[in-house]
Amino acid sequence: MDGQRVALVTGAASGIGRAAARAFAHAGYETVIADINEPESPEANCRFIRCDVSDQTAVSALIAAVVAEHGRLDAAFNNAGVLGELAATGDSDPEAFDRVIAVNLRGTYLCLREELKQMAKQEGGGAIVNCSSVAGLVGLAGAPAYVASKHGIVGLTRTAALEYAKANIRVNAICPGPIETKMLEDLMVGMPREAIVAAEPVGRIGRPEEIAEAVLWLCSPAASFVTGQAIAADGGWTVQ
Repeated sequence: MDGQRVALVTGAASGIGRAAARAFAHAGYETVIADINEPESPEANCRFIRCDVSDQTAVSALIAAVVAEHGRLDAAFNNAGVLGELAATGDSDPEAFDRVIAVNLRGTYLCLREELKQMAKQEGGGAIVNCSSVAGLVGLAGAPAYVASKHGIVGLTRTAALEYAKANIRVNAICPGPIETKMLEDLMVGMPREAIVAAEPVGRIGRPEEIAEAVLWLCSPAASFVTGQAIAADGGWTVQ
């Protein structure tokens, strides 16, 4: 496959998504960023499209716009997600639960569905990374909807990887641990930062750029034999 590589990053207005968009752009990809919110600051060489990933029509229009402008889609990072309500399962609100599932799991599914259809019909296939979490690998007390959604993303990733392996489409999940983002700030309400750092074997909280580099690698030819994996980028959090 000749020509410019094209990447899409959802949830790219801030945090991990923004860092990933920057990494793709710096690596030479024509990069499209999507979010329900405007980016905190414009990213050079990145086109912004507003999109609510829980809306099927909006997601279909997003992929169609990318292909209309660039002709193809080589890499996608389905990163859009919300933390949602923090409450014990028995005290949680069903409507709040549904909203988290709608954005995190359904949103990832809708994006993945459209990306797979596009990559399956183009020369060269493609690579997709879904953003799960360490909460997709282990439990996290007080966040039932978030944990359920992130576990679901891992299962969805593994299924799609098997279905599309022979179509030269690789699908993996990245599972970040504590990363310096607004979501971590929200999670740390009432929780000392020192406690999170102390629980990290590497003795620090991760940076969005570290996750972005892992995503970029998973979408690159260097990872051509890697598919269906849920890769923890968590400073050793889940191996304790």
